[in-house]
Amino acid sequence: MADEAPIRIEKLLHVLDSLKAGIIITDREGIILWGNEYYSQLAKFDIRSYYGRNVREISARENVQLPGKMTLLDQSILKGGEEIQELVKYNTDDYVITTLTPIRDEAGEISFYLYLLTNYSATLRMQKELSLSHARSSALAEQLQDMQFRRCLKEEIVIQDREMRRIFRMGARLAMVTASVALSGESGVGKDVLAKFIHRSGSRAGHPFIHVNLGAIPKELFESQLFGYAPGAFTGALKEGKMGLIQLADKGTLFLDEIGELPLDIQAKLLQVVQDKAVRAIGSTELVPVDVRIISATNRDLAQMVQDGTFRLDLYYRLNVIELHIPALRDRKSDIPMLAALFLQKYNHKYGTDKELAPEVIDAFKSYRWPGNIRELKHLIESLVILSREPVITLEQLPRELHEGMGAEWRQKLPQNWEQAGLKEALADMERELIREAVERTASLTEAAAYLKVDLSTLSKKRKKYGI
Repeated sequence: MADEAPIRIEKLLHVLDSLKAGIIITDREGIILWGNEYYSQLAKFDIRSYYGRNVREISARENVQLPGKMTLLDQSILKGGEEIQELVKYNTDDYVITTLTPIRDEAGEISFYLYLLTNYSATLRMQKELSLSHARSSALAEQLQDMQFRRCLKEEIVIQDREMRRIFRMGARLAMVTASVALSGESGVGKDVLAKFIHRSGSRAGHPFIHVNLGAIPKELFESQLFGYAPGAFTGALKEGKMGLIQLADKGTLFLDEIGELPLDIQAKLLQVVQDKAVRAIGSTELVPVDVRIISATNRDLAQMVQDGTFRLDLYYRLNVIELHIPALRDRKSDIPMLAALFLQKYNHKYGTDKELAPEVIDAFKSYRWPGNIRELKHLIESLVILSREPVITLEQLPRELHEGMGAEWRQKLPQNWEQAGLKEALADMERELIREAVERTASLTEAAAYLKVDLSTLSKKRKKYGI
């Protein structure tokens, strides 16, 4: 939840090929999977000839001298899994700083080794460049780890914000354990998306994910819906009885959305299920064992509810083993362009259209507070795709409440009399002034276009339109 699509592996390898640093990637057994062009130039042999062979063969065949008896894939190094650096002499008489970094998967297991090699011509520069080598190695390792992390993400999950990436990385780690997770955050921030992500990232992915929206269940049906009932348990019950949602989630995940809506008497029964790992249907004396991982979510302050006596303290601690708070959309503005593009693509496909969002619309989106968060953005994009008659959606087509809800910084850019002049005229005045200011502040039209973040042809057309 990138202004651009995630980088593809081919593009990443092309970037790595262009670096002025040698790179070798091996699997955890030391079998060479890839090396970049600069390494071949540095070592004076083609690294591609070693693909599928153990990296140790390079030192044996190419007269690469390692210090002492230790090699970069010594068993003690493999077991320790620590990043190391060594000074290596090649047959070119060049001394090369080689940094070996283990790359771990989400489970903490080593999947790859990354070798970063930098050639130095002066001994006096070596200590300074060692630090630089380490920084580059760490950056590349992070990129590879990020690619592994993205494999866990579905196409509908787009994340650019640093805090959201941290939260989803934490979610990926939590998928490997069975501890209860409590998700908090305003309505519409995507708590259900994170819950599904945690479920499908772990060993329970092949089992049921039961999403229970407790806010949508009538209070008198809570018990029968969650716990089920035996045949003939009450008037109107099905003759064959009914399995409850908790039992349906056996071996999988039970996502209790809006957990704060659960009445106290049902909280007591849920606590019993969590403690006993078994459920008893209404009208039955039989306890049925269940293996359920519970993820709960709320936009309410459960701690305050505990203080107020409307939520059980013991259940609170049982469900709140690990808490993840999802920030509001207004606090992760870098995600807004990506989400807008995702929803635009979705509804263009749904309605057979080819609409685009003008750059100033994205700016307006970033200035709005989004009280409804992602859900509000999604519904707005769908509405704009349906109602817009033009191929490009502009500020004029945004609803009035969006303009009224914009941040002060954005509203200050509007002319003071915009309500009297009308939105279209006011925005034209503002655009004219911004273009004039950019032209005056820069040395050329090319710089002015870059300043306004538009292409040169667009700037030329607008200058002609406004007579600037």
